[in-house]
Amino acid sequence: MKLDVGMLSHDLKSIPDYARKVEAMGYDCLWSSETQHDPYLPLAVAATTTSRIRLGTNIATVFSRSPMITAHIAWDLQKASGGRFILGLGTQVKAHNERRFSVKFESPGPKMAEAIRAIRAIWDCWQHGTKLDAKGQFYTFDVMTPFFNPGPIDHPRIPIYIAAVNPYMCRVAGELCDGMHVHPFNSPKYLREVVHPAVNEGLRRSGRSRTDFTFATASFVVVGDTPAERARQAQMVKQQIAFYGSTRTYQPVLACHGWEDVTQKLHRKSVEGDWPGMADLITDEMLDTYAVTATYDNLAARLTERYAGLLDRTGLYQPYQPGLDDPRLPALVKQMNG
Repeated sequence: MKLDVGMLSHDLKSIPDYARKVEAMGYDCLWSSETQHDPYLPLAVAATTTSRIRLGTNIATVFSRSPMITAHIAWDLQKASGGRFILGLGTQVKAHNERRFSVKFESPGPKMAEAIRAIRAIWDCWQHGTKLDAKGQFYTFDVMTPFFNPGPIDHPRIPIYIAAVNPYMCRVAGELCDGMHVHPFNSPKYLREVVHPAVNEGLRRSGRSRTDFTFATASFVVVGDTPAERARQAQMVKQQIAFYGSTRTYQPVLACHGWEDVTQKLHRKSVEGDWPGMADLITDEMLDTYAVTATYDNLAARLTERYAGLLDRTGLYQPYQPGLDDPRLPALVKQMNG
């Protein structure tokens, strides 16, 4: 299982140094997310200042941009990086689509599938000169004149990953994508009983197998070499688990372990603004279910043992603001990535 890292800096002036640093440390992929900043611009900078590390979005919102715009951005990033780019897409929730991006939110699963097919059709047109004729329920693309066609590139096969939680979207991932961004709020049991069966169903539809697919995530970790260090981190990880658990979208992850009633309690406290009270609802058993607790020396072994056969790459999801200057990190990266 490969160890990845997130884009901790979105300052375009500091990204060259940051990207070179994480590449030198041996991380396998640098992921950029769509939160406070555009997810693609930092990767454009990183693509021209690195040579080995993979670069990807985790995630970029799919409905906030036309698939044509997404296709153009990905094409340019793939060319600039020499074939190291991974296009990671997600739907986001209804409220953010309608009220933050002011775009229509409709049938997210089918619309995601249609967007992926459209993006691939656009790329095929640019690479092979095939006639662009992608028409569906949500999108229509049937004009591509030479003036707007960027032409072929050396590495036209751009991997597409999508974020998925429920079985429907997992099936879409298995049928149409090269990989899946598993939400950090997961457990081996949920992956084994819900995610993998749905993805495998999608893989069968496309005539592919598990070896053709990549599961990526960021894992909640409580890591430290003293009980006091781990105790401080545990409380912050509980807070983050509580935040996700308060959203009904993620109730199935709790229900898988018989804790579905916790969602309503967490949601009520979130409405009341009782953030410490939310964390108190996350028991030590829940923490052990959704997070890995370890020392730096045994974290690699714990992650590998926990997710063997279930995940192919992960990063460290640490709500307590870790830095890259911890002297214990290089040995961990070397253990994971060789």
